[in-house]
Amino acid sequence: MKITGARSESFSAIRKRALVHAGAQATATATATGPTDKTAFLGLAEGDLTPAVQGAVKTLLTEIDELRGEVTRLKAKLAEVEDLADRDPLTPLLNRRAFVRELSRIRTFSQRYGSPASVVYFDLDGFKHVNDRFGHGAGDAALRAVAERLLAHVRESDIVGRMGGDEFAVILVQADKPTAEAKAQALADAIEGSPIQFGDWSAPLHISYGVREISSEIEPEELVAEADAAMFIRKRERRGIIEPRQAPR
Repeated sequence: MKITGARSESFSAIRKRALVHAGAQATATATATGPTDKTAFLGLAEGDLTPAVQGAVKTLLTEIDELRGEVTRLKAKLAEVEDLADRDPLTPLLNRRAFVRELSRIRTFSQRYGSPASVVYFDLDGFKHVNDRFGHGAGDAALRAVAERLLAHVRESDIVGRMGGDEFAVILVQADKPTAEAKAQALADAIEGSPIQFGDWSAPLHISYGVREISSEIEPEELVAEADAAMFIRKRERRGIIEPRQAPR
């Protein structure tokens, strides 16, 4: 989104224009060795402050106030645009880019203060069936329900993001792997606890998850990938496709 409306005219140019408009000429303030009765204001001596110049100065100060207001509005607009760039378009969650950025921040914090943290990767089971049977509107309702249930069951300090499609992730601060495993199961229970209602139909939700404790030696994208891999192994084990084996640490 392009932001327009900022003035490119410099402060000195505005000042010069205001003085010329008033027909005033700025004179240099004389240097005196003793006390002086002249007061300098914007480079103008007291004697230069004729009624016309005073009017020009008032005009100048008004324009300065307008510029300040314009800068404030542009900063607010920029903050709004930056927030929109971080948000998933369907749910109230962070998008993947913003989530990975927050993961990098928490990884640095954990390294600096020796505080554990973990990332949990979630994937809806059978989501394609919901879309195929009930339509994409129902699928969107299911995704929003998962997002809302995740947000409702984490702390304000935790981070929740939609990673794309039917995949979500949560950063749990102050949580080592055993703690994160227990919390991930609690979140899965909260998601699966009640079916999704959409119009005249209802459908249960099933979800798989994987956990990876955050390590300063592993890059954020790799941490996400390892949590995703742990989720995939758990999903396949639940379906009985492969023999159970230990997920990545």
